[in-house]
Amino acid sequence: MKRVLALCVCVLLSVEGAVVWAQTALVAFAQDTMKNDFRKAQVFEVRDAVAKQPGLRFEYSDADGQTSLLIRQIDQFIEKKVDVLVLGTNDERSVVPVVSKAYKAGIKVIVLDRGIQGSDYSTFINSDNVEIGRIGAEFVANQIKRKGQVLLFEGIKTADVTRLRSKGFMDEIAKHPDIRVIRRTGNYLRKDALLEMEKLLAQGIRVDAIFSESDSMLSGARMAMEAGKVDPRTVISVGCDYTSEARDAIRKGTQTASILFPLGGHKTVEIAQKLLAKEPVPKHVINPVKLVTRDNVEQVPPIF
Repeated sequence: MKRVLALCVCVLLSVEGAVVWAQTALVAFAQDTMKNDFRKAQVFEVRDAVAKQPGLRFEYSDADGQTSLLIRQIDQFIEKKVDVLVLGTNDERSVVPVVSKAYKAGIKVIVLDRGIQGSDYSTFINSDNVEIGRIGAEFVANQIKRKGQVLLFEGIKTADVTRLRSKGFMDEIAKHPDIRVIRRTGNYLRKDALLEMEKLLAQGIRVDAIFSESDSMLSGARMAMEAGKVDPRTVISVGCDYTSEARDAIRKGTQTASILFPLGGHKTVEIAQKLLAKEPVPKHVINPVKLVTRDNVEQVPPIF
């Protein structure tokens, strides 16, 4: 109901200010889920950046983690003839036909964060996910003196981010034959990681370190450890994203490190404006990443 009311307001505004409406471009964000802290913050960063630009309007959809719904929502944006489509996907293959359809319809398509197995888009904004995995593995290996058992918490299996971070991690950790890796899937969600960690603890499995492909999953693992009477300070733990929650945990010593992974919202709006102005933009834009530990935690702002 709230969504319908919001759309109605847009229509009324268009009637009262037809000139403004005609000159305003619509940026639509098709996001795979708003239940994930990072994904939600990503949408809101784009929304807030758009709000500062008088020539832009913003809408978003939430697919609730369902690829079929995401595809339908993208189709609806195509029918609405949005000017810019920002894509946050949970499946690098299934969305390719509908994204191609949008691109061929003349819509500027910005693929954000998670890539797709196709080339019909205007630009792809992300960070080097293989490097993120490599950084995490190198740090963990050094912290445990290149010997022990490590838990790798992976995200959504159908997302390229997961595949690439896991590749970077496993390729680097393979250099250390005395490190054994246990892999579990947490889908980038706190509750899923919590449940998986509870299962491991119930089985009596203990690890020397955890590399989590998101801080949200690491938060869930930490909750399970605390409930299971395992002090998180005794386990080397590295997350990704670098949220405020991760910063606080690093300060307290219950998380060892996090790898800063920018939301990309501000860059998305910057690129969108260039596309609308028909200025050239790179096909691939890379945001830099950074390892955050207690040594630099006070100097690096969290992403949200």
